[in-house]
Amino acid sequence: MRNWFFTFFVLFSIVGLGQKDITTVLKNMKAQEVSWNSGNIKGFMEHYWKSDSLKFIGSKGVTHGWQKTLDNYLKSYPNKEIMGTLKFSIIESTQLSKESIYIIGKWELQKEKPTGGHFTLLWKKINGSWVIVTDHTS
Repeated sequence: MRNWFFTFFVLFSIVGLGQKDITTVLKNMKAQEVSWNSGNIKGFMEHYWKSDSLKFIGSKGVTHGWQKTLDNYLKSYPNKEIMGTLKFSIIESTQLSKESIYIIGKWELQKEKPTGGHFTLLWKKINGSWVIVTDHTS
């Protein structure tokens, strides 16, 4: 009986910790929406890994690096009107380990000609902060 309680406690603790991390990542994504919707691409990019190893996969292929990804966003979305209003919808969130979370979702941009698609994000906890290390958006 004592072993059963110990096993339950350990499993409950692991699940609880994972949910806290997922909640943190989802709050980061909400902050990204707020930044985007205020026309602040640099603020939106604060939740990406500031590394040359960041990978962004989009319709034009793979982009490597935080700065190149930022430059592409600034080129594609030069003003608030073109940026529109961003809304994320989460389809699935999975904690893969203590340091990695996988998110699948939809994105929508409300503007003159609305657009949208899907994304897969790999978040990693690096130096105590959750950051996107791989973004596949279509």
